[in-house]
Amino acid sequence: MMSMTFSASTSVKLLFDFWDVDGPAGMVLSVVVVLLLTVFYELLKVWRLHLERGSNRPAPQSYPPPPPTHDDGCSILNSSPSESSLTPTETRPPTPNAGSSLLLHAAQALLHTLQVTLGYMLMLCVMSYNAWIFLGVVAGSFLGYFVSFPLLGRS
Repeated sequence: MMSMTFSASTSVKLLFDFWDVDGPAGMVLSVVVVLLLTVFYELLKVWRLHLERGSNRPAPQSYPPPPPTHDDGCSILNSSPSESSLTPTETRPPTPNAGSSLLLHAAQALLHTLQVTLGYMLMLCVMSYNAWIFLGVVAGSFLGYFVSFPLLGRS
């Protein structure tokens, strides 16, 4: 039966039968591979967001003026605009090229599938209950977020 507590051993079996780690050198290599997979996972998230932002460039919209407010002191809600007053009056024009839209949607679906698959694989790595592998996933998540999310702001 597999141990259900974290251990810091240098021997573990990860994901597949052929990924059998036995020794410090194999553990270091495995931690680096898991760390890089986690960085790639974070990059995939940013890439998907970048594609989504690129496809949803909002058209200029005009909003109706807020409703007149009554200053009777009864409620603060009387002076705040409602959700219905914030609804845009103009709708976005349809995209001119449906073929590129379908291709973009297929690319986003493929990236989503890759991201979910990689996320489950990383979860299974953590579920090996090896402390070194866990720290590799945590460090890779930090490093991937640190490197990739500033890139999203530049797009």
